[in-house]
Amino acid sequence: MWDILLDLLLPRRSLTGVPGVWITDEERKALRSFPVRLEQNVLRQRGIHFVDRLVAGSTYDHSPYLRSALHTFKYGRVRSLSQDLGMLLVNALPILPLPEGSVLCPVPLHVLRRVSRGFNQADLLARVVATASGLPYDQMLRRSRATGHQAWRSKEERKTALAKAFRCAVPVVPRSVILIDDIATTGATLDACAEVLKAAGAERVAALVVACA
Repeated sequence: MWDILLDLLLPRRSLTGVPGVWITDEERKALRSFPVRLEQNVLRQRGIHFVDRLVAGSTYDHSPYLRSALHTFKYGRVRSLSQDLGMLLVNALPILPLPEGSVLCPVPLHVLRRVSRGFNQADLLARVVATASGLPYDQMLRRSRATGHQAWRSKEERKTALAKAFRCAVPVVPRSVILIDDIATTGATLDACAEVLKAAGAERVAALVVACA
């Protein structure tokens, strides 16, 4: 139903403007996996204090159309692109060590943002990874309040906006959690989520994103 309404409001055009589809076969082939891993020491130098490792499925330089695909997925509300983008995460799993009992956790959206967008992009990506990998999946976090758009904020402004924006939504948190999101820019959102998870009992929190800026 959502795709039918979207077609009426926004006729389908691919990442390069081809009419009739959201992504062509050639564009899909160009969404190449090029996993990148940032270890704890690098994250700490960047002011990310609670995420222990960050893995991105690809980079903008090595995957043509990735930036356009993420923008179309998230802001164009094209949920079908979650499969193509989610497979970049699946392909990156081998460089993200998975302790026994690791559980996937999507970064939550505030309910108002989720309703306006029609879905939570991190949730759709996490479901793709869970289906392909067999890893358990749980929505462990809730967004307690709206924080507005982060894209145009500085790193310090993001930290201020995200303070106490998340809460734990489950009684027991696994020892190892893998946060899922579409993109990491400053890492402030992921770090705020990891802080809550560790306060609730997680010993290790990694992050798996489609791309990192």
